[in-house]
Amino acid sequence: MSPQAAIVLALAIPFAGAIGIALCHRAPNLRETVTLAAAVGMFLVVLSLVGPVLEGSRPALFLFEALPGVGIAFRVEPLGMLFALVASGLWIVNSIYSIGYMRGNREEHQTRYYVCFALALAFTMGIAFAGNLLTLFLFYEGLTLITYPLVTHHGDDEARRGGRTYLGVLLTTSIVLLLTGIVVTWAVARTIDFAPGGILGDAGLTNAALAGLLALYMFGIGKAALMPFHRWLPAAMVAPTPVSALLHAVAVVKAGVFAVVKVIVYVFGVEPIAGLASVDWLPVVAGFTILAASVVALRADNLKRRLAYSTVSQLSYVVMAAALLTPLTVIGAVLHIAAHAFGKITLFFAAGAIYTAAHKTEVSQLDGIGRRMPWTLGAFAIGALSMIGLPPAAGFVSKWYMLAGAMAIDHWPAVAVIVASTLLNAGYFVPIVYRAFLRPPPAGEAHGEAPWTMVVAMVATAALTVAMFFYADVPLALARGVAGG
Repeated sequence: MSPQAAIVLALAIPFAGAIGIALCHRAPNLRETVTLAAAVGMFLVVLSLVGPVLEGSRPALFLFEALPGVGIAFRVEPLGMLFALVASGLWIVNSIYSIGYMRGNREEHQTRYYVCFALALAFTMGIAFAGNLLTLFLFYEGLTLITYPLVTHHGDDEARRGGRTYLGVLLTTSIVLLLTGIVVTWAVARTIDFAPGGILGDAGLTNAALAGLLALYMFGIGKAALMPFHRWLPAAMVAPTPVSALLHAVAVVKAGVFAVVKVIVYVFGVEPIAGLASVDWLPVVAGFTILAASVVALRADNLKRRLAYSTVSQLSYVVMAAALLTPLTVIGAVLHIAAHAFGKITLFFAAGAIYTAAHKTEVSQLDGIGRRMPWTLGAFAIGALSMIGLPPAAGFVSKWYMLAGAMAIDHWPAVAVIVASTLLNAGYFVPIVYRAFLRPPPAGEAHGEAPWTMVVAMVATAALTVAMFFYADVPLALARGVAGG
């Protein structure tokens, strides 16, 4: 199979899967078999591209010209390869988990759920392989729209309010800010194709103009959840837990930080803007978001809310690291996309399992639950280790590169933010593990683990979190490919 055919299949399989899922709506077992088959098929196709990309190939595909001089085009480079690999692999695990969750909680509209999930992965692949800003923007908007029915899945007033916030913030930021940034880029650079080293080097922009354009992109990419454009993320927690996992680990927020890194590396260029005063504000905003979101998480009793603000904080690690503009911090930013995906999906899986088996949603209700659900809380503990940044979990690897890069350029404020936020992360994760295992459970509780498919999915993602610590060769090689242009 040629790389160009693989690109087409990676986009087409989830679309075809969505059609097959819809046709099987009267046969749940067949519907879920189609879901799993599509997920496995897409992952295998994406996997086939890893070898060529690691060897230096950059497979490309031009579909058609959408505007004069601008077309819908795809190009597989190391950053997109890593994002596609993580998203497609986690779709398999999330699908297995969803079977247990949706059936265990007797959720309605399950066919619609699986259809929208498949389409969300199709748009995610389009984002990962986008060859220019127009293609990225179109698939980015498509992902926002197709995930709206997932956020509002329950259909009650709370879900509709959360959905309005979700849609309002993401569409407003992208149309008003991101699209404006793309138009300005075309006007000054006469191209919007992603290119190693950036495309703005010969545009002749002043420092003030560069700072303004960077702000349009960074705040226009609302899915990265930089404050003050972060409210959509906690609001979207009204969704079922597998959707929260999709939002936080597989597609939506990962599309945001992926786009941030892609714009910094392939539009502005790391070397051309390194040392310019026009970019000094971005690590400050990202650092503030890291610390402020951590403080909110520290005070949240609702488990999903705590995890949501943890995600807001963790995303800004990626933004801050990329904005430091050194090869080591760029490697750390890229690695953290994968590390956060594995760790955070494990945490949300655990939260959903606790709700399904014990109907508990608050941290204060979790006394002794680790004795009833050891697999679930064991997986949670591994995910928490990764978010804190402790070995043997993946988060340690990415944070190590961030710290090393920040210290190499004597950026002590960034070092202080990473150290302080690590302590805050421990402050809101360690008490959960302590409650779960070291406090006695309430008298009379008799529940056990959640359905086995949920437990299997959790154990798998927890294992991936540990595996990335010991076997980081592929993500590290791809991250170095990004840092090296």
